Amino acid sequence: MIVDYALYEEGVRREGEVPLDHLFETCHGPQAFAWIGLYEPTEQEFDSVRREFRLHELSVEDAIHAHQRPKLEVYGDTLLVVLKTACYVEPDDVDFGEILLFVGESFIVTVRHGAASQLHDVRLDVERRPELLRRGPGAILHAIVDRVVDDYQPVIAELDNDIAEVEQAVFSPDGAQHGERIYKLKREVLEFRRAVVPLIDPLERLAVGRYSIVHDEIRPYFRDVEDHARRVASQIEGYSELLSSVLQANLIQVQVRQSEETRKQSDDVRKISAWAAIIAVPTLISGVYGMNFTHMPELDAVWGYPAAVGLMALICVAIYWRLRRAGWL
Repeated sequence: MIVDYALYEEGVRREGEVPLDHLFETCHGPQAFAWIGLYEPTEQEFDSVRREFRLHELSVEDAIHAHQRPKLEVYGDTLLVVLKTACYVEPDDVDFGEILLFVGESFIVTVRHGAASQLHDVRLDVERRPELLRRGPGAILHAIVDRVVDDYQPVIAELDNDIAEVEQAVFSPDGAQHGERIYKLKREVLEFRRAVVPLIDPLERLAVGRYSIVHDEIRPYFRDVEDHARRVASQIEGYSELLSSVLQANLIQVQVRQSEETRKQSDDVRKISAWAAIIAVPTLISGVYGMNFTHMPELDAVWGYPAAVGLMALICVAIYWRLRRAGWL
């Protein structure tokens, strides 16, 4: 849907509404341009804007379906700039949105998708600076890009806290239980990286003055935004490496704990086997006696039973001593 649209002349918003179907002709005056803002438009809703400003069909397809990487493409006299927005929602969870900007000599069309940075405040801010608006749509392009990059900072701060927490937790007694959280954070950081790093090249191209749509006086502002984006990208790279190290440490902890459990199980099996061997000796001897042979020692001598019991005890002690020395008991 169309959220807002306006005509700017000499850096000032024209009072009253201009019919959308007459906006293209009206914005061709000297130092005049139009700004149309849309939020998740359907193909039918965007069709009137496409026809009014004669946008390329391929760029329109990108605007309707979104899910584009950050980029800058040229379609005739129109620039298509794609930005990825980021918003920290809850611990270990970042929502990403998208803003597509169609920038011509006399118009700028913004299309927002998902958890995008709010542009109403951007519109109010730039309208308070008519000296910049006189430089054309490139000034609005800069203001939007600057807001998107600035909105990365709160996300960076929250991710920094989350990573510090998980780093500390990994080396706690129950550190091996944090693998799932580490994976989730690493996924969010990688997604964040895909939102920021590809944006640096378009910002550099806008800063060096490859496009006449961007006024010479606006280009230094893009260099400043590029510098901010590079710093954010550098922080993200650091987070990615740190999480890889934390993940490796967590995996080592899991392996150590598994080894300890395996060793403990082996000790238990050895102890059980040792006692079974000790118990087997008297069981064997008493079993032989239980067969009721006709001639048995105790029938002819009083020392028969004591001798049998003594033999059992002696063998059991010998086996116990041997297994004790072997570390099985």
